Amino acid sequence: MFTGIIEETGMVHKITPSKQGIQLDIRTQLCGRGLKLGDSVAVNGCCLTATKITAQKASKVVRFDLLQETWECTNLKFAKPESLVNLERSLRADSRLGGHFVTGHIDGMGKIEKWERKGADHILEISAPADILRYVIFKGSIAVDGISLTVAAVMKKHFRIWIIPHTYEVTALRERKVGDFVNLEADMLGKYVEKFISAREKRM
Repeated sequence: MFTGIIEETGMVHKITPSKQGIQLDIRTQLCGRGLKLGDSVAVNGCCLTATKITAQKASKVVRFDLLQETWECTNLKFAKPESLVNLERSLRADSRLGGHFVTGHIDGMGKIEKWERKGADHILEISAPADILRYVIFKGSIAVDGISLTVAAVMKKHFRIWIIPHTYEVTALRERKVGDFVNLEADMLGKYVEKFISAREKRM
């Protein structure tokens, strides 16, 4: 479980095909502190397990083993060495919940349709599949590449988000451009409500 509050941007160190799928090595500083084998880290919002940790001077290189399905269904497949990725360690029970509950299970990818500066802020518009948009509501929460963000508007095929300078500066969004794909995870509350109502209607 995560909060969608990005702790740091890590850098892709190496991508290696393996028999099981893909080995993704990420260079990290903050998120490597105290990290143990088997710990979970959200990488661009995708919950991954640390399978190898190597200390290198002031940083650490953490390896994650991705199934081929995970690789193909997330924007990690577009990553290259030196690409930035958003990192967040799993939520501690004694921590503040600054964003919203994020599971790290990606619902699908969206495509950046508009990405421009507006004063000190940025406007981000993302097109998304209908099965994700059904859960996107005005002023609701959505995780974009693991970042907990508030929806500013919902249109027929896309939604809009305002990005404040701090979020732009401390996340991998600063590398994104129109046409890029981002990982999306809709708020789990909407999914539970939908399932509850559906089950209730079937009983009636």
